[in-house]
Amino acid sequence: MLKISEITYSVEGRPLFEAASATIPAGHKVGLVGRNGAGKTTLFRLIKGELALESGEISLPARARIGGVAQEVPSSSTSLLDTVLAADTERAALMAEAETAHDPHRIAEIQARLADIDAWSAEGRASAILRGLGFDAEAQLRPCSDFSGGWRMRVALAGVLFAQPDYLLLDEPTNYLDLEGALWLESYLAKYPHTVIIISHDRGLLNRAVTGILHLDQKKLTYWSGPYDQFARQMAERRAVLQAEAKKVEARRAHLQSFVDRFKAKASKAVQAQSRVKMLEKLTPITAPEEAKKVVFTFPAPEELSPPIINMDGAAVGYGGPPILRKLSLRIDQDDRIALLGRNGEGKSTLSKLLAGKLEASEGRITRSSKLRIGYFAQHQVDELHIDETPLQHVMRQRPGEGQPKLRARLAGFGLMADQAETVVGRLSGGQKARLSLLLATLDAPHLLILDEPTNHLDIESREALVEALTEYSGAVVLVSHDMHLLSLVADRLWLVKGGAVVPYTEDLDAYRAMLLAGDEPAKPAKAEKPRKQASRDEVLAMRAEVRKCEERLGKLNEMRDKLATKLADPALYEDARKGELEVWNRKYAEVMEGLDRAEALWLTAQEKLESATA
Repeated sequence: MLKISEITYSVEGRPLFEAASATIPAGHKVGLVGRNGAGKTTLFRLIKGELALESGEISLPARARIGGVAQEVPSSSTSLLDTVLAADTERAALMAEAETAHDPHRIAEIQARLADIDAWSAEGRASAILRGLGFDAEAQLRPCSDFSGGWRMRVALAGVLFAQPDYLLLDEPTNYLDLEGALWLESYLAKYPHTVIIISHDRGLLNRAVTGILHLDQKKLTYWSGPYDQFARQMAERRAVLQAEAKKVEARRAHLQSFVDRFKAKASKAVQAQSRVKMLEKLTPITAPEEAKKVVFTFPAPEELSPPIINMDGAAVGYGGPPILRKLSLRIDQDDRIALLGRNGEGKSTLSKLLAGKLEASEGRITRSSKLRIGYFAQHQVDELHIDETPLQHVMRQRPGEGQPKLRARLAGFGLMADQAETVVGRLSGGQKARLSLLLATLDAPHLLILDEPTNHLDIESREALVEALTEYSGAVVLVSHDMHLLSLVADRLWLVKGGAVVPYTEDLDAYRAMLLAGDEPAKPAKAEKPRKQASRDEVLAMRAEVRKCEERLGKLNEMRDKLATKLADPALYEDARKGELEVWNRKYAEVMEGLDRAEALWLTAQEKLESATA
């Protein structure tokens, strides 16, 4: 297990950890969450031994291997496959020694060890990982120098996954993955044989791939069992109770202080006043947990245009050679919310550029509304900001006729307050740069907003704020994103970009996710349906009884959940002396929540069976 004991560490005099402790059992998959700047990446560096603690201890099992992705692999002539194979340093060293060893005993030892670590299947395993991250068989044999930095980050990730360290530390790995790669990584991490700690703002990943949440808050670490949504519910319940308790204590303090102030000068009340002074000294104020700052995006509203705002008829588009997308007959109205699905390289970005007017159609016809304004956000635009200029200077360039108060109000509408408005872009965080780029993309109140991976570098609160803003936005939205949570809440239409065509995807995102995880295999031909036998009266009665039984079970589990939530809301549980008891109640709560999920699934199955029988 990984044991963090009473650690203290500061950066430039600012404490990040003060007597922080946590224990992560071996083999657990853990999401490390906390506000931007809280010290999550610093904790990774402390675990890896790259930084020295001021006090406390971080202990790991002897000879435990720690792995993470620090930077992209270098541009070199080595193929992607060989680069990943070299990441398993023990295998690489043994293979090299096997070429030159002459001692029969040593040769036998080498061969035995190579067999132990399954060295002979290594190429197949490395190739499968690269394929999952978006590299086909041909790409895997090409040199690293053929690929950009973002793609070489994927190769670095493939290398650390292939090496299978005992402790895998991943810092925002989905930032350089597309939807398909992110879903593959989710599935891979859920089955990973060792301990995983992952810093991520991807709510879907934190719900599906981890079994616990390590929360860094107010310089302390707290381990919570269960996925992110369960953690968020428990935190909200705890915050509400502590805030109510803080109000009660503050009211009691005010009452006692009022008595002391009124009667401390009266001899007849001196004893009572002195008594209340002592009570005040003993009444420890409760500090309510700080609420997460409300994050906002404020998109300006465009005027309404007559539909459609874009219409394509037999259009084709490419980059001078053969078309990448052909026979495009598509229509976009101002109230559309469209998600583009498709594997990397199929043409999602090409379609986005065509819609944005950054590429011209080589065939067919595209009709756009004469007054159409389009906002386009792509991740590369964040990198194209002027690093030596402030956000205020950026918007002044776009709106030279507007006064500073209005420009500052625009920046504040995207969470860039006075301090950030005057800070040069080079010193802003990734999330703040993304906010500035989103502001610049929406400055003209576009009727169509095209967003290509808008959530990279945005924390969970900012992603939720983006969902709210897009839901209220009165223009059309076209989304490309690896964030399933964002897509599921915003998109109401799905377009599949595949094989040079773009067609409506008639199933939902869960079906698309299942298809990708199954390897995109063609569906088996459906068997001819046999005539359905009519259910008898007794069978229908039995089905109804099963539905009632499921509903009763759900009712009981909901009662148990409410009782446990009340128990967990007791502030006394969170005192150090009762940490063991708190873990027991948290475990019981997690078990009840799992039981609720199973009971709901059973109820749905029983209900569907009954509806099918009585249809």
